[in-house]
Amino acid sequence: MKLVLFDAKKYDKDYFDLYSRDTEIEISYIEDKLTEKTSHMAKGYDAVCVFVNDVVNKEVIDKLCEYGIKLVVLRCAGYNMVDVKYAKGKITIVRVPAYSPNSIAEISTGMILTLTRKLHQAILKTRSYNFSLEGLVGFDLVNKTVGIIGTGKIAQQFIKILSGIGMNILAYDLFPNYDIEKSLGFKYVDLDTIYKDSDVISLHCPLTKDNFHMINEESINKMKDGVIILNTARGALIDTKALIKGIKSKKIYGAALDVYENEEKYFFNDCSKIGVDDEILKELISLENVMLFSHQAYLTKEALTSIAIVSLNNIQSFLKGELLKNEVFYDKDKDKIVDFR
Repeated sequence: MKLVLFDAKKYDKDYFDLYSRDTEIEISYIEDKLTEKTSHMAKGYDAVCVFVNDVVNKEVIDKLCEYGIKLVVLRCAGYNMVDVKYAKGKITIVRVPAYSPNSIAEISTGMILTLTRKLHQAILKTRSYNFSLEGLVGFDLVNKTVGIIGTGKIAQQFIKILSGIGMNILAYDLFPNYDIEKSLGFKYVDLDTIYKDSDVISLHCPLTKDNFHMINEESINKMKDGVIILNTARGALIDTKALIKGIKSKKIYGAALDVYENEEKYFFNDCSKIGVDDEILKELISLENVMLFSHQAYLTKEALTSIAIVSLNNIQSFLKGELLKNEVFYDKDKDKIVDFR
């Protein structure tokens, strides 16, 4: 199979080349993201491999089918950028459902600790030889309450870490898993309780049309004063304007973000010389109590290994006509997207 990998970075090439050596998969790498304008680059291939900010909408799917593309390989867990319903019967979609829950759970913990202990500010001070402790008073996490929205594999690892710290853990999920609730020792509650009782709110759910901007002015007003918001899921779960307003008013203590709702143009690219023309992003970054990464939470050796291996295994299963356990498809009878999660 001839595979073209869009939005390719050096680390993608390193790991895919390493684990594809003993396969019959021939890989070409393209730095451009897959969009309507770049879809022509898929001509001559059998499959495309895409990441979180590529676009696989109706127009792109039609073009891929025109070029004879049989398979779209998502090297990520989320599929909000894919029109899965439209792809039904036209093209097969597979994903990597859990490449390294530990990587995101661990960095999420570090992000909270960085905010609560003002580590990012302390590093900047000492680099300028300012060893004063003024302005660096933080607070303990033990006995504080964290509200987890979404209780998949990443959240479960995160809960284990926070339990070790001694935090009280509340959780919300559209599909509660009461077995893990019992085994991990947290409590399922409704969203309003999450907002009302949490000192830290952490997002670990997929983005859907129903939870777009779930963190908005209305939900922020329900939260505790001084709440911390953590997002390592998808940027559009948060209304950034409402978040900025909440931070400026001190309703929100701070935000630790690995994603941004309009990140497509900037994230994964070096914009240090050309700058950015997104005024909301500029304001967000300028706030002292905001820590923003560029979709880095997953980036460990273990995660990159898993992404490459599972993606390649998905392709090989497709070629052999095997059951695709990581397929994402629209179930017409149930009127829902099925992802074998």
